[in-house]
Amino acid sequence: MGANFEIKYLMNKFFKKNSSILCFIFIPIIFLWHPNWLGFLGIQPYWPLFWLLPWSMIHGSINGLIFGLFLGLILDSLTLDNNFTQIPGLILCGILFGRIKLHSDILVGHLRYGLICSFGSFLCGTLYFLQILFKNFSDSTFLLFIPSVKNILAEVFLTGLFAPFICSQLIRMFKFSRRKL
Repeated sequence: MGANFEIKYLMNKFFKKNSSILCFIFIPIIFLWHPNWLGFLGIQPYWPLFWLLPWSMIHGSINGLIFGLFLGLILDSLTLDNNFTQIPGLILCGILFGRIKLHSDILVGHLRYGLICSFGSFLCGTLYFLQILFKNFSDSTFLLFIPSVKNILAEVFLTGLFAPFICSQLIRMFKFSRRKL
C-alpha cells in the first residue's frame, strides 16, 4: 500500500509539473485529428493559439517567440505542401501574446482571451493567405482566392468562440504547474 501511494504521488507530481509540455504535445494531434463536430463551414479553429496565448502570457515574449517557432516547425512538418509556412504568424503571435499581462478580473479575462485569439488567428491566417497570394498571383486567377477570405473569417470566429473556455483552463493549469511542488 505504501509503495502504491508513493508511485501515485510521484506520477501526480510529474504530471502537474510537466502539464504545459504534455499539452504542447497534443497540438499536432488535434491539428491532424481535425474534429468535424467542432468546425464551422468545414473550417476548424486555429488550435495552436489556444496553447500559445497562455504560455506566452505567463512566460513572456522570448518564450512565446521560441515556442511559436517550434509550433510552426512542427505544424509545417505535418502539412503536405512545403511551399507555405505558418512560422511567421506563430512567431509574431508569440511575441505579441507575451507582452499581454494577466488580468485580475475573471470575466474581462475570459472575454479578452477570445478577442486576443481572434486577432491572432486573423494575423496568422492573413500571413498564410498572403504567401499563397504572392506565389500564385495573376490577374486571371485572382477571383479564385476570394473563398479564402471566408475561410479566414470562419477560423477567426471559431478561435474567438472557443478561446475563453480553453485558454482560461490552460492558464490555470500552467500557473499551477509553474508553482514549486
